[in-house]
Amino acid sequence: MSALCNSILDAWQRAWGNGEVEAFTGLVAENYTRQSKSGQETLDEVIDQINSQHNAFSDYHMDILRAVEGETEVAIYWRSIGRHTGEYMGVPPTGREVIVTGASFIRVKDGKITDEDVVWDPREMLSAMSIVHLGDTRRKK
Repeated sequence: MSALCNSILDAWQRAWGNGEVEAFTGLVAENYTRQSKSGQETLDEVIDQINSQHNAFSDYHMDILRAVEGETEVAIYWRSIGRHTGEYMGVPPTGREVIVTGASFIRVKDGKITDEDVVWDPREMLSAMSIVHLGDTRRKK
């Protein structure tokens, strides 16, 4: 891995895993955006998400399971783990351990992160909180 890639992985891990958002904000370009299922997000919105996850889940941490580097992109396969002890996405605390996996695809230009795509399944999180069960089927009337 290149020095830039290692810097990105370290900053991403410190921000998402430890809540040290300054580590990440120092590496992003001025017009950074993040694309997710909920649409395009600004850096301020991403920072709010990081903070809300750390507020809602005690012992929260993020593990980088694998990273792949290309010429202008870094792909990160990750897993987040925490105990749901505060309200999150309108869901009151359940006290359950929540494990979610996903991937982030980070694009880089001139040594800065320009944009990121993230994919994860919210149903996996809701299932871990026992809000929805992935194996359930709806009854037909």
